[in-house]
Formats: sequence, C-alpha cells, structure tokens
Amino acid sequence: MLRQVLHRGLRTCFSRLGHFIASHPVFFASAPVLISILLGASFSRYQVEESVEHLLAPQHSLAKIERNLVNSLFPVNRSKHRLYSDLQTPGRYGRVIVTSFQKANMLDQHHTDLILKLHAAVTRIQVPRPGFNYTFAHICILNNDKTCIVDDIVHVLEELKNARATNRTNFAITYPITHLKDGRAVYNGHQLGGVTVHSKDRVKSAEAVQLTYYLQSINSLNDMVAERWESSFCDTVRLFQKSNSKVKMYPYTSSSLREDFQKTSRVSERYLVTSLILVVTMAILCCSMQDCVRSKPWLGLLGLVTISLATLTAAGIINLTGGKYNSTFLGVPFIMLGHGLYGTFEMLSSWRKTREDQHVKERTAAVYADSMLSFSLTTAMYLVTFGIGASPFTNIEAARIFCCNSCIAIFFNYLYVLSFYGSSLVFTGYIENNYQHSIFCRKVPKPEALQEKPAWYRFLLTARFSEDTTDGEEVNTYESHLLVCFLKRYYCDWITNTYVKPFVVLFYLIYISFALMGYLQVSEGSDLSNIVATATQTIEYTTAQQKYFSNYSPVIGFYIYESIEYWNTSVQEDVLEYTKGFVRISWFESYLNYLRKLNVTTGLPKKNFTDMLRNSFLKAPQFSHFQEDIIFSKKYNDEVDVVASRMFLVAKTMETNREELYDLLETLRRLSVTSKVKFIVFNPSFVYMDRYASSLGAPLHNSCISALFLLFFSAFLVADSLINVWLTLTVVSVEFGVIGFMTLWKVELDCISVLCLIYGINYTIDNCAPLLSTFVLGKDFTRTKWVKNALEVHGVAILQSYLCYLVGLIPLAAVPSNLTCTLFRCLFLIAFVTFFHCFAILPVILTFLPPSKKKRKEKKNPENREEIECVEMVDIDSTRVVDQITTV
Repeated sequence: MLRQVLHRGLRTCFSRLGHFIASHPVFFASAPVLISILLGASFSRYQVEESVEHLLAPQHSLAKIERNLVNSLFPVNRSKHRLYSDLQTPGRYGRVIVTSFQKANMLDQHHTDLILKLHAAVTRIQVPRPGFNYTFAHICILNNDKTCIVDDIVHVLEELKNARATNRTNFAITYPITHLKDGRAVYNGHQLGGVTVHSKDRVKSAEAVQLTYYLQSINSLNDMVAERWESSFCDTVRLFQKSNSKVKMYPYTSSSLREDFQKTSRVSERYLVTSLILVVTMAILCCSMQDCVRSKPWLGLLGLVTISLATLTAAGIINLTGGKYNSTFLGVPFIMLGHGLYGTFEMLSSWRKTREDQHVKERTAAVYADSMLSFSLTTAMYLVTFGIGASPFTNIEAARIFCCNSCIAIFFNYLYVLSFYGSSLVFTGYIENNYQHSIFCRKVPKPEALQEKPAWYRFLLTARFSEDTTDGEEVNTYESHLLVCFLKRYYCDWITNTYVKPFVVLFYLIYISFALMGYLQVSEGSDLSNIVATATQTIEYTTAQQKYFSNYSPVIGFYIYESIEYWNTSVQEDVLEYTKGFVRISWFESYLNYLRKLNVTTGLPKKNFTDMLRNSFLKAPQFSHFQEDIIFSKKYNDEVDVVASRMFLVAKTMETNREELYDLLETLRRLSVTSKVKFIVFNPSFVYMDRYASSLGAPLHNSCISALFLLFFSAFLVADSLINVWLTLTVVSVEFGVIGFMTLWKVELDCISVLCLIYGINYTIDNCAPLLSTFVLGKDFTRTKWVKNALEVHGVAILQSYLCYLVGLIPLAAVPSNLTCTLFRCLFLIAFVTFFHCFAILPVILTFLPPSKKKRKEKKNPENREEIECVEMVDIDSTRVVDQITTV
C-alpha cells in the first residue's frame, strides 16, 4: 500500500512539474541554451592529457613504490652500461628495429655496414636552438670517460666488421650473451631477433637488429631538446628507409605511445561527423509520419540538440575545473545518445497516448506523469553506477575521469530533457492543436479545399481532422505511424504465437551456450597497443618486437636493499637460488660465484672480504662495471660495507603472453616476501601490469554492487517489487552475454571494455524497465495480452532509440583505431543483446512465468445486475465525448 501511495505521489509531482513547464515554455527552452553557450566558451582553456601512464597505470600500486626505491638507490646516470631495456624508467629514447623483407641475415657484411651507417646518421642528428645546434653527443647519457653510451650491439657489429676486414675467423657471436674483446659479457637477447644458432649458442643468422639511443631529460630545456630530437630521429629513419628499400625499419620513441593514443581523436573526426548526420536523419525519420499535423520531425532533431547541449555543458565544466581531454572521452557522446534518445522518444510515445481534445498544458502534464518517473529512476541508476566509478575507489585514472565526465553529462541531460525538450514538446503541441504543418508551421487546409491541387501537394498536406471520424468509430490518429502499425498489427501477434515461442527459447539456450563459452575465455588486456590508432609507429613497432624479440621477457632488475653478509656462503647460495631459472646478465652473478668458490677453499672472513672490495676488486679491470651494481658505505674504522646491490634477470618467456609475464611478476613478489634476503624486482612495464586485474575490475565490481543496492531500495518507489526482480535477472543475462560474446569477438577486458560494461547495466535498465513495469502492473487480462500491450506502449520508443543508436555506431567501426574498434564492438553487443531481450526473450518468457494474470471471477448474482442504457453525448461542434457505456 505504501509503495502505491508513494508511486502516485511521485506521478502527481511530475504532473505538476509538466504543467508548470508548459506554462513557461520560453524560459525553460532558453535557459539551457544560454548555460551551454556560457560554459562552452571555456574551450579556450582546453587541455590534453600528456601522460599515458597517469591515465592507464594503476594509481596505487606496489610497482610505483618499488620504482621510487630503485631510483633512490641507483639513479639513471649511474646505470652506465646496464641500460639493457628501460631498466628503471623509460625516460627519453629513440629506438629502431631493422629487418629485411626477404628474411635476410642482418649480420652479413652488407646489412652490418648498413646498420652502422644508420647509426652514424642518427648520431649526426642536429636539433637547432637559438645560438646552438644540439646533437646526440650533447643530450646522450654519458659514460665514465664522457662518451655517449650506446647499445652494446653496436660494439658487437663494429668488432664483427673489423674481424671481416682483417680476415679473422675466430670472432663468434653467442646468444643471448656474447663477449667483447675487452672481456665484457654483454646481453644481446633484445638486440638480436629471429636468431638461428649453431652448437654452443653460436649465432648463425639474425633476422632483425634493434638499436636504442637513450637521452637525458634532467631539466625542462633538456627535455624539450630531447623531444625534438626524437621527432628528428623518426624522420631520419624514414629517409634512410626510402634510400634503402630492401630493408624495413620500425622507429619508436618515448613519445610515440602518447602521440598515437591522442591520434585516435584526430582520425575519428570525420567519422563522428558522419555518425551525427546519420543519427539526425534517422531521428527525424523515426518521428515522422504521413499525417503532416501529428508528425514530429522537429522533435527528433531537438532531442539530439538536447543531448548536444548537455554534452557541451559537461565539457565546459570539465574545462573550468582544470580537467584534461583524452581519447577515451570519445565514448561519452554514445552514452549520452543511448540514454538521452530513449528518454525523448518515451516522452513522445506518452504524448501519442494523450487525448487530442485536451489542452496542451494538460497533455504535457500527462506526459510527465507517465514517463518521467521511470526516466528519473534510470537516470539515478546512471549517476550511482558512474558515480561509484568516479570515486577514489577506482584505481585507473582514465576510468575515473571518464565516469566523472559521464556523470556530469547525464545529470545535465536529465535537466535539459525536463526543461528544453519538454518546452519543445509544448511548442509542437500548440502547432498540432492549431492544425498547422509540423515542418512549415502553416495552417493545413481541409481535404475538400485541396481537391484541385496537384497530387504531390495533397500528399505533403495529408492530415486527419477530428470531424472526419464517423459516429461510433474509435480511431487512434497515430496508428498511421509506420513503427506503431508494425508492432500493433504484425509483430506483437507474431512473437506471442504458440509456434514461435519454442524457437525463441531454443535461440536463448544457444545464446547462453555461446556466452558461457566466451565467458570462460575472458582475458585481461594490459597491452597498451590496444588503445592507440592503427597504422601507427606503436602498432608497427610492437608487432615487429613481438615477432622477433619475444624469446625473452623484459630485463628485470633484482635489487637487494639491505646490507647482507656477502662473504657468507649460505647467503650467496640463497641469492643464486632465488634467481635460479633466469638468465643472469650482470657481473654480480659472476662475482658471487667467484666469492663462493673462494669461500669453499679458504673460508673468506668479513675483513678479508671488505679489504678485497676496497683494494683489489675496485681496481680490477675485469670487475670495473660491477661498481655500477653495488652501493658502498665506509664505516668509522675505514671498512667498506655494501648497502645495496643489484643484478639483472631475463626469463625464458613470451612477451606476447601477458598472463605469463604477470604470473612471473606475482611469483617474484611472493618470493621476495618469504625469502631470507630482502629484495625487490622491477621493470617499467610492471607499473602498468601491477594489480591491473583488480584495478580494472574494481569499477565494474563496485558499479554492479551499487546497481543491485539501488534496485533493492528502489523497490519501495515502484508499485510492485517484482519489477526489480525481473529487471535484475535481465541485467545479469545481458551482461553475461555481452562479456561472453565480446571475448569471442577478440575483445579483451581492458579499460574501455569495462567502461562499456558499466554502461551496459544502465542501457539494459533504460530499455527494459518501462516494458517490465507495464507488464507487472497489468491486471485483469492474460499474460499474452499484457505482453502485447507493453510492446505497443513502449516498443516504439525502444525501436526508435535502437535504430538511431545503431546508425550512429556504424561509422565508428570504420575508424582506424584499436580504441574505437573496442568501443564499437562493446557498444554494438550491448545494444544488440538488449534489443534481443526486449523484443524476443522477455515477450516470450513473460507469457508463461510469474506474475499470474488470472482474472478473478466474481459470483454473478442476477438480483444485483443493473442495466444501463447506452448514451452518447455530443457537444455543439459535434465532437463525441462519451461514445460507449456498457452494462455493469
């Protein structure tokens, strides 16, 4: 009883609101436009987010803490020759993969000379600045002898060239570790790709060679010069590629990911314009009908204007509050499109149910009472689910910003639908009541005045007048609308046909089976190439890297951050045991083995160990580079102690298998907690991978929980709690299907797909809630009758919004970007699966599942029957007011 009272109270409030807006339509139409223009002027403060890590890496992760510790212990300028592959921070760099179209050996004489020529061209790159030209020598990371540090593969190629020039045959390159003539062992697993080896790991051929050039960025001027050098580096590589057409080169810099991520916005512009034109056209067509008086094409256009004003207002607020734009915002207009269009079409559908003999204010009040309650509840659902996503609980900044922007846009869309679109409905209502043309706003003459006009003229001015209806005839003047006619006369009877229902149930079982198959194969997408435009440096370089350089994992830094007893044999064995199974590519491992052998024979005490560190070891040329891998401290008695140390590890794994790399990280993490030696492991890629699964699923998990709570508590606002039960089951079915089918469509669970899944919850509720509400609240007829009635009342609005949404999504599929590809596939699946549930699954299942619609038959007492005569009341203008009164 309380629910019914509350339900009627809310309907009364919305009815009065509609009457008030209809009384002041000019104000409520102009205020949203003025607000949007004022806030839209803030685009002068438009900013673009430059940091991809800030957007896509988990904000609170152990990897960032580990990176700070590593940088404090071993700064980049102390790394020297240990810059294997971004050991601590990516910084500024230029990188190029050189390969051949014919899978030639890149270590033969011709290609070796070619690569060295490319290296010389790169080192000669100049960045002009006022008064000075910067070259690679001015901005590179320097060695102890003040020379630039380059990849060791360059030294390998130079020694190979010298060996060929002097006819030396004893020089051999081994893989993945080789030795230079100065005795140094260098790791080449990430510099040589597609390697074929002889016995004893001797390299026979290599299909690809990778060169890396690290740059300093210690201040703003240095960083600006380094950024321009990166741009010149890419241009130099492209020019070199043109002059050597038999080789293929893939340049890549530290700025490539950011530029390619933002490139999605630029390449999407003309496709979004096409999408807008298609949606406008479809919206106008969906609101049009042959009757030129009752057709509402302007309302289709003004519905899109309402959504655009809300989006512009939200963008203005984001700009004023210092927010920055990124390519994920491309999904916001489509979220607004799905929610806003359905709300406007539902209002238009409610308008068709009002009586034409009522005043416009009364019709508007009836529209608000009929449609605004469900629209308000679905808007609240959007605000709650996206609001949770915008909270600090969300660890991915891109997801949090997206949800925040969506919340603001949806809130203003709700206000503008109430005000701007409601006022537009009032204006078109006066045009209709005055029998004016819906497009040209001219008075439509009666049919007899058009007899002498051409056929095309009579067609444009086709209209039904109230006096054209004969006595005793009930005619709904809106039934001439194509979609209304289709649903009422054909589809409703077909979908509820006894012979159709088994096939629908069979299709649903097939749907569940394929969804389950896909659900069991869900994978997390932490690959950053999934969010950039296609045919870009990032995609080409990543593809080449995975093809040629995926034999080994990224170089993992193994950092011991405590002073341990290195002279102790058991400690040495523990350290070597922890790194068992890895390729150890630093001198530290060799030195530990050296100490271990020394301890076995002589039992080296601590004082002898520290004396060796201070005297023989620090001066020994064979261990000169080991000084970069340890941190010393001197005590008061002139003893040397090791504060921290490091070694570098490479696992025999596949970089293409992100799950395997993630498992490796978790294994090392667990080992660092349980081991006797305090150590951490780090690689810059861990910043994106660390806790990615939990960070990624948190917004969806929290949104689902909040949606369930809201559905539970809203049971007190709706007239029957069974509505929420059916709605919850429908949302679960849709989300389960979308997750399964998007996996089968090769869409991974990344930031974009998770945001789409959050939207899918709300889109399903948007479309299914009014349908279920009408069915559950229906009384006194069969289930089949109320299913038909629900489809007739709300099916047109669902179908109109679906058609407009679908034509808006189609151009998105052609955008050359992985981000928009993911966006299109997820949104298309959400729309299609929801449409499948609204027009097939629910209409069939509701015909044989609760609630019961059995009519309670009262005992007929002949003595209590009263015969009432059929009366017809006619006013002065011959307009029939009451045309039938039946026996009670």
